[in-house]
Amino acid sequence: MSKPIITLHYCSQCNWMLRASWMAQELLHTFSTDLDAVTLKPGTGGIFVIDIDGHVIWDRKQDSGFPDAAELKRRVRDYCFPEKPLGHVEKSM
Repeated sequence: MSKPIITLHYCSQCNWMLRASWMAQELLHTFSTDLDAVTLKPGTGGIFVIDIDGHVIWDRKQDSGFPDAAELKRRVRDYCFPEKPLGHVEKSM
C-alpha cells in the first residue's frame, strides 16, 4: 500500500509560499514517515488548494480562507489515518 502524497498549491503572486511551507512543515512534523511526500506547487490567481493524491481537502475559495494547523491536521488524519490520535491538537477542537 502506498503512502499519501500531499500537495500544497499556492499563489506565488500573493506571496503565500511562507504560509504553504509552514503548513508543509506542520504536516511533516505530525505525520512524519506516514507520508510519502509533501510538495509545494506554485501557481497564480489567488490559488491555495491542499490535496491528498488528487482529493482536495482544503480550497481557500470554497472554505473561505486558510486553515489553521489543527484543522489541517484533522482533515489529513480524517482522510488518511482515521484511527490515528492527534494528541493535544484534538483537545483544542
